Amino acid sequence: MAIVDSIRWFKESFGSQIQAAVDPTPFGVDLLVAIATQETGGIWGPNRNKLPLDQLLEICVGDTLDENAGRKAFPKTAAHLLEKPRGDEMLTIGHAALVAMSQHVNGFTAAAGNPRKFCHGYGIFQYDIQFFLEDPDYFLQRRWRTFSASLGKCLEELGAAAARLKLADGHKLNDSESVAVAIAYNTGRFIPSKGLQQGFKPKDGPFYGEAINDFLRLSKTIATPQLAAPIAAAVPGAAAIPPPTPVVTTGDIFAVDITNFPLRVREQPTIDKNDPEANVKWKLPDGHLVRRISGSMNDRFLEIETSLNGALVHGFASTKFLVPAAGVIDIPEPTPATTAPTTGVIEVFAPNRTGIPVRRTMTPGALSLNEKNMPGRAGTTPEELRQELWDIIDYLDVEKPAHLRYQRTPKSTFCNIYAHDFCTLARAYLPRVWWTPAAIEKLTRGEAVVPKLEATIEEQRANNLFDWLQDFGLRFGWRQTSTLTKLQNEANLGAVGLVIGKNRSNGAPGHVAMVVPEGQGMKARRGGLEVVVPLTSQAGATNFRVGTGPAWWLSDKFSDRAFWIHP
Repeated sequence: MAIVDSIRWFKESFGSQIQAAVDPTPFGVDLLVAIATQETGGIWGPNRNKLPLDQLLEICVGDTLDENAGRKAFPKTAAHLLEKPRGDEMLTIGHAALVAMSQHVNGFTAAAGNPRKFCHGYGIFQYDIQFFLEDPDYFLQRRWRTFSASLGKCLEELGAAAARLKLADGHKLNDSESVAVAIAYNTGRFIPSKGLQQGFKPKDGPFYGEAINDFLRLSKTIATPQLAAPIAAAVPGAAAIPPPTPVVTTGDIFAVDITNFPLRVREQPTIDKNDPEANVKWKLPDGHLVRRISGSMNDRFLEIETSLNGALVHGFASTKFLVPAAGVIDIPEPTPATTAPTTGVIEVFAPNRTGIPVRRTMTPGALSLNEKNMPGRAGTTPEELRQELWDIIDYLDVEKPAHLRYQRTPKSTFCNIYAHDFCTLARAYLPRVWWTPAAIEKLTRGEAVVPKLEATIEEQRANNLFDWLQDFGLRFGWRQTSTLTKLQNEANLGAVGLVIGKNRSNGAPGHVAMVVPEGQGMKARRGGLEVVVPLTSQAGATNFRVGTGPAWWLSDKFSDRAFWIHP
């Protein structure tokens, strides 16, 4: 892909220089790569193998101004620039830069022919001419032609943006924080409620924030001889997602020691007598290993950290149910499988012995859809994968009354079937039926088992799917994630995500909803930088293609809830 090749060239050319510059800052190399790709990648990308580096850097200018620009920042027009000291010199330089750039980039010939037109972005990171009055030498001495000068200005502006967002405390920014700072770099501010859908937007392209998010992820999948890739590159039909966040604390290791209920991990070291589960964030099984962050076994609680199916767990656990794990020196980091198993306990579907196509218009049952020309995922870029997920949403059209497969009846709802169909089309296995315990024993011993409904396989409701993900999710490429913000962002980058809740009563239905990419004017609900309600698609008591309803997973009727992602 051209964009991947361009980003690789950029990282190979400038990665070491960027790394040295960002080490003392909150920023990472890949954020700077993403900004340069968004700002001037359309210039240096196509010309990287055609021009000497010094000439390539010189033509990294853009965004033309003229008498009718409608711009709010200085200068609004050429006349506005000419009013200022040395404005005539700047106009001459700005127009000459436009002419030089137009000789190598299509679409600027007409603008270059107008002497009143000039560029307002200068350098590979696009330092804006609005700073001409306070920093004239950068422009008049054409310092943008050197990478170090452009990088320096970019880091200054990013630092100011991070300070405005109160993110300049020295910690390295995560992906969501990085994109928020980049948006503020582009627009001067970041509005949390708008999420990624802010910043400059071309007529037929993504918002600045959406583009930065894509380029940030792509950059993280590209290694150079000097810089490792923190995320494995995507394969066709799957998204590139980061590995599980490791447990980095170094405290003593304890094991969960319980009998009749899971260990509750709380957000605060307190228990509300009137609502004992009010601040419960996680539930850990017997024997699970945790690391102590703070506290003593003489206290009521320990502050702990652990990994649960790939999700980083942090909170407070009762010392009554923790015992020292003698001889244990580390907590294993669960790793989701990159390919589905082909032996042992393998995926299973209800056999369709009739050969009759299973359609969306048929009443729900154990069989999986097998209509002609069903959509799927085959892309490798976030943009392609997002569109394919939207195509699946449109195809299943859960709100359409004629699609009886998903329409509730007086006694039943079918969130489980919709989630299965969505995941199957998206190439992420989530079972409609699953092996019985007796069949699993045989498969584990290497014996062949024929799928037979109610004999060797059983239908799966939402409560069953909750348990299946806990028991088998990692084996089939799923992993848990700790926050809705991470979950939504992976969906935004083309991954499959879901929220699932387990009903306290095994006889009552749980619920599962698919988390889908933001876009087409739809977005998640946020509180500050954090997602509080993701954008979802679901069948159930209420069917909706895309929306943000209430935070149903927090309801008291659910004994547990979890967030899962799949490439």
